[in-house]
Amino acid sequence: SGRQVKLASMSRKLFGTDGIRAVAGEYPMTARFAFDLGVALSETLKSQTQQIPSLVIGTDTRRSGAMLAQGLSSGAMSRGASVTFLGVLPTPAVSHLTRALNADAGVMISASHNPFEDNGIKLFADTGHKLDDDTEQTLETYLAQGRELEPVTGQAIGDSQRYRHTQDDYLNFLLEHAPYLDGMRVGLDCANGASYRVAPRIFRQIGARLDVINAHPDGLNINVQCGSTHPEAMQRRMEELELDVGITFDGDADRALLIDKRGRVVTGDHILAICALARGEQAIVATLMSNLGVERYLAKQSVTMHRSDVGDRYVYQGLLEHNLSLGGEQSGHILFLDKAPSGDGILTALQTLAAVRKSGRSLEDWLDDIPLYPQTLLNVRVAPESKASLQNHAEVKKAVAEAEAELAERGRINLRPSGTEPLIRVMVEGEDLDKIETVAKRVAAVVESAA
Repeated sequence: SGRQVKLASMSRKLFGTDGIRAVAGEYPMTARFAFDLGVALSETLKSQTQQIPSLVIGTDTRRSGAMLAQGLSSGAMSRGASVTFLGVLPTPAVSHLTRALNADAGVMISASHNPFEDNGIKLFADTGHKLDDDTEQTLETYLAQGRELEPVTGQAIGDSQRYRHTQDDYLNFLLEHAPYLDGMRVGLDCANGASYRVAPRIFRQIGARLDVINAHPDGLNINVQCGSTHPEAMQRRMEELELDVGITFDGDADRALLIDKRGRVVTGDHILAICALARGEQAIVATLMSNLGVERYLAKQSVTMHRSDVGDRYVYQGLLEHNLSLGGEQSGHILFLDKAPSGDGILTALQTLAAVRKSGRSLEDWLDDIPLYPQTLLNVRVAPESKASLQNHAEVKKAVAEAEAELAERGRINLRPSGTEPLIRVMVEGEDLDKIETVAKRVAAVVESAA
């Protein structure tokens, strides 16, 4: 007809372990790409449901969030989709509202714990779960083909609206799973990110005496020397104010770490152990990076730790495989599948405090009991195209085998390619810090030479 809409052809692999992520303004994190992804998502959903799709879209506090959200929504509406803008919200709130509003898909514009220059696009299915691998591949194929589409015109063009009661709906969900804190002195570090409004509200409503830091986002300061990637900010605050507990979120609040009265970081591994024992779990799912000391501690309590690849989608798959509900990562990205379909930092903090109260013991007592073996992690920069093959390089395999023999029962080694960067990560842990550092440097040198 001469009036067809041309979708740009793209061939690069887009989806990583947690959606699409890149420097905002550079491919693929551009307004044009977001538009084309909106087109592809709308057309894919139409083919799956045989009806006009509805989307919900939320963002964290990055300056580039509005650009990408508006680009994606424009693409979706150009194909007839209906879009509801949720505004600034934690990633798990978008997951929750995708289900609550009966949307066909949810979109979160966020690069999580990355610096503000980056941004990302995370997609949720209508169930609130992260989009499955097959649908992600369908979207990539659609984008790669550069299709020509008949234009949508007139009343068939999609509409948009703003959701007015977003945080109350999500807050009410959190209240259902929150303990009463009865005047506990709680510090919150909101990382100048997506939790800056809702997290203080929920903790005030459950009786906490609050001190809140890093809750003044300006579009540029998300994750800057604050939040779960910089727990030292809350550690200093704990010491200054003698708080009972500190809680640190990342930029999109899908993870949390705690700080005890003595200033010690309560990692995701600690959280898994505390919650597993308080809930009476017989098994959990952690990742290849989770601490060997925690695994052995849980084994003594008759709790099995199954290990998955790094990434919450792999933890989720492990939970389904073993028919379990509790799993997570060292970073504080914890899944409570009996309560929510995705990781939720605020929920994680609430459930951890509830578990501590239920146990009748202090958080400090728990940390005294749970051993963490020393770990060292070295990153070796490699060419992106060689990242996957280096693990099978003869010299690398030999070095790893020799390291395993040297560590024996007193430690372990793990090599894995980064899911988002051109890096091979060499992790070694064990009872002897000097030994693991020596082993890690030796193996990293072999990887570097092979690369």
